[in-house]
Amino acid sequence: QVQLVESGGGSVQAGGSLRLSCAAFGSGYYFTQAYCMGWFRQAPGKEREGVAAIDSDDNTSYEDSVKGRFTVSKDTAKFVMYLQMNSLKPEDTAMYYCAYGLGRNGAATCLSGYGMTYWGKGTLVTVSS
Repeated sequence: QVQLVESGGGSVQAGGSLRLSCAAFGSGYYFTQAYCMGWFRQAPGKEREGVAAIDSDDNTSYEDSVKGRFTVSKDTAKFVMYLQMNSLKPEDTAMYYCAYGLGRNGAATCLSGYGMTYWGKGTLVTVSS
């Protein structure tokens, strides 16, 4: 199994930046095979949506509204994934979750949530205008 723990959320004014981290705990097996990890968010009253994903080949995929503002990356040696969020907008306010999926689905497919087996409990991001 893989346990995921998010951190880095908080309150920020529009135009500000935050960096989210997702620490993965579990057998190293899960990071020697093909896999992908992703960031998802859910705002009150809305469905969960994929924000950014990265696969084991470092291919990335982004939701259209965050392209050019958010950057996903990972440090495989430390088993940590990051989401650098710049130029934040009030509509970015949501609970942000990280997720992991084993297999060769690729970042674009993982962004849809398909094959994402393990999920963290989330970290809250609030952007005020």
